[in-house]
Amino acid sequence: MNRLDLQDRIAVITGGARGIGFAAAERMPRSGAGVVLWDIDEKRLTEAAERLAPLGTVSTSVVELTDEESVAKAAAAAIAAHGKVDILVNNAGITGGNGKLWELDPATWRRVLDVNLVGPYLTCRALVPGMIERGYGRIVNIASIAGKDGNPNASHYSASKAGLIGMTKSLAKELAQAGILVNCVTPAAAKTEIFDQMKQEHIDFMLSKIPMNRFLGVEEAAAMIGWLASEDCAFSTGAVFDLSGGRAVY
Repeated sequence: MNRLDLQDRIAVITGGARGIGFAAAERMPRSGAGVVLWDIDEKRLTEAAERLAPLGTVSTSVVELTDEESVAKAAAAAIAAHGKVDILVNNAGITGGNGKLWELDPATWRRVLDVNLVGPYLTCRALVPGMIERGYGRIVNIASIAGKDGNPNASHYSASKAGLIGMTKSLAKELAQAGILVNCVTPAAAKTEIFDQMKQEHIDFMLSKIPMNRFLGVEEAAAMIGWLASEDCAFSTGAVFDLSGGRAVY
């Protein structure tokens, strides 16, 4: 593992108790950062914090990312505990299962948009003003290749991730002269617990689209996220970084 310069930085990572979020949380302390994990699952948060404690500074908050008050409370707790937040990784997301658009329940469709798109809006809304005040910040949004390609039987997920790409580009332009860079990554599928929400035929479809013929490793995603969260990333903002094993064509 290459050691990045994240010394004394504080990173909030949503969905940090598992999957790509936890992999990013595990990598950052090895480069000097303190991490704040936000997740809805209190038990998994406790377990994650115990695993990360030997590596460095870690704190947690149970957060419902679609609730403005819950996000604001967690943001205030992070500032109180650490004095600042330098890095925000919007990783938390759900698939909402699979089905043709007209077969999906409207409540499920809305929930996917709320978690995957409204959630990052609320976290940015809560933490960006402090970054502006300090003149520094790195925001990394975890979108998906589905946001570029549009996966069949996943219209809600694809739409939410396309929206996150658009939000990334807009926010990046708004903050371009504030010392805050905003980028996103568009992974192909990584074999994490999110697969439990998908049908096997959808998993097989995703694998068939990847020229490397394998799924993304969470540690590979963490490496890209770590660089985007560092000062080495200095002139890329509003950008989309693919982690697709060759699937992306633009």
